[in-house]
Amino acid sequence: MSVNIKPIAVHVFRESVRDRVPYTLVLFAVLLIAASFLLGQLTAGQDIKIIKDLGLAATSLFGLFIAVFIGIALVSKEVERRSIYGLLTKPVSRAQFIAGKYAGLLVTLAVNVAIMTAALYLVLAYMTWQEPANVRAAWDAPGVDPALLGAVLLIFVELALVTAIALFFSTFSTPMLSAALTLGLWIAGRFNADLRNFDAVVESAPAAWLARVLYHVLPDFSAFDVKLQVVHGLPISAGYLAATVAYGGAYILALLLAATVIFARRDFK
Repeated sequence: MSVNIKPIAVHVFRESVRDRVPYTLVLFAVLLIAASFLLGQLTAGQDIKIIKDLGLAATSLFGLFIAVFIGIALVSKEVERRSIYGLLTKPVSRAQFIAGKYAGLLVTLAVNVAIMTAALYLVLAYMTWQEPANVRAAWDAPGVDPALLGAVLLIFVELALVTAIALFFSTFSTPMLSAALTLGLWIAGRFNADLRNFDAVVESAPAAWLARVLYHVLPDFSAFDVKLQVVHGLPISAGYLAATVAYGGAYILALLLAATVIFARRDFK
């Protein structure tokens, strides 16, 4: 990490630690993971699957809130406080400013996801410990399944991509509009695969062409969702994980470059 980027990243991380929002969201996520254990007891034979499914879903959902509602404020907060003027007079380029802000929130996300993942594994470990061997033998996958880390990795990459989108919009828009655009793009990306076959349900050639363009332009967030496979013990190949991580990384790089170009053109005088 560049010498000029590191202080900015550390500052963002410290601000996030002092902010009550991440703590609140992580607390709710941990409580939801623990509550999934109680819900699992109501469904005989499916409890371990429910715990895994709800645990991964909680990690993804609350991580999304952290990525969006902190990501949109990374630039706008500095502009509103007018601290951006002091920062840009220092030997820090605008590209380094954007990179530092993004790196700081990425560290914050990593810490929060790690806490939620640890909570999920603790619940699964307790569940595995208290169940008899014959019940564990009937599970599709081990209770403390290392394959869950693959799903967590893709969740983290997805959140990193959402953060890059939020940061991109925050360079030229208001926080409220940035949040709406980021969440809208995330929702659209969740259903991106449906756009591929849109020509089969519409007769309009322009509409089908537009759907095809959007399919190739919008990030496919559904590619990062492997919760169903992991919960049911289906294998996730290392090749798929690597390709999906690379796919997310390419989008993140493009968004950060675009954010840097837009931010460099802004006049704060």
